[in-house]
Amino acid sequence: MALSSLTQSLRPSLLSTTTSEWICHTCRRHQSSTRRTRKALRVKPDATFLPSKTETQDHIIFNPPSSAPSVYHTPQKFLPQNDPRRRLHSLSLNSSFVSHSRLGGSLPSQQPSASSLATVRPAYEKKYHLTQDQIAEIKRLRAEDPRTWTRVKLAEKFECSQFFVSLCCCAPEIKEERDKALEAVKARWGKKKREAREDRQTRKEGWGRDT
Repeated sequence: MALSSLTQSLRPSLLSTTTSEWICHTCRRHQSSTRRTRKALRVKPDATFLPSKTETQDHIIFNPPSSAPSVYHTPQKFLPQNDPRRRLHSLSLNSSFVSHSRLGGSLPSQQPSASSLATVRPAYEKKYHLTQDQIAEIKRLRAEDPRTWTRVKLAEKFECSQFFVSLCCCAPEIKEERDKALEAVKARWGKKKREAREDRQTRKEGWGRDT
């Protein structure tokens, strides 16, 4: 079956007179190729997105998409003081105010102040009630059994924050165990993930050098 289909694909037409037509029509190369496709997709960016040759410093580029012109497309912040479109903006605000008043609606109120907003967590006052003996007790409990007396339990017992407990004492053996567990996880990483984490660390180191 495969031999007959190959013979049909190699068989020339009845009108063929040259041997050049004895080719495999199923294996014929098309006009498209990787190089030609990449060349067709290589489009140069618009001139407005390229660095300016006349401006010596960075500036805001307002480049809206091509559409029907409208005075509302350009924000009022970018309009000069003597631009007539500023008056159109004010007229539109007045017309919206009149329409709201006629319909009996209410305009949105001003932005509330920060003091009137509800807090994310309940307000509390910081306490400075721990004595030197209590701090020594925190260190002793943490050193004797760091698994039982965690930072959470110590903070609940002495009514302080976990951050304060971390300032008072530490557990090196717990830190070593967590570091070993982290190294075991990193050992299972592939090449791409390891390179991505290294690139992330490099970017973090460059944050302080950005100007």
